[in-house]
Amino acid sequence: QVQIVESGGGLAQPGGSLTLSCTAPGLASAYYGIGWFRQAPGKEREGISWIVSWDRSTSYAESVKGRFTIYSNDVNDMVYLQMNSLKPEDTAVYYCATSPIFYSHADLYRAEDFASWGQGTQVTVSA
Repeated sequence: QVQIVESGGGLAQPGGSLTLSCTAPGLASAYYGIGWFRQAPGKEREGISWIVSWDRSTSYAESVKGRFTIYSNDVNDMVYLQMNSLKPEDTAVYYCATSPIFYSHADLYRAEDFASWGQGTQVTVSA
């Protein structure tokens, strides 16, 4: 079982920014899809963004499009989620996950394609 570690969560004010990091051994080379999900209290887990390791194509949920950016650094096996213009409704535990399934573009991934998960990092957006 791959060990996925997220970091970078914390408290941010509305309109502020945070950058989440995800790392795992061989993250860029061993998995085709790397994604970020979140789960707020009392709500279902939501897939918000993912990236294809081989061509870096990306996909975003409508709730974060234009505010969040996913990108990767293959040198240090890291995937990041830059979150700008944060809103209170972005408050959730954020999880990084990997998929061994190959798709030609990030838009083709679905949440059920992701098999390995990190422990999550809490993001709280509040004044």
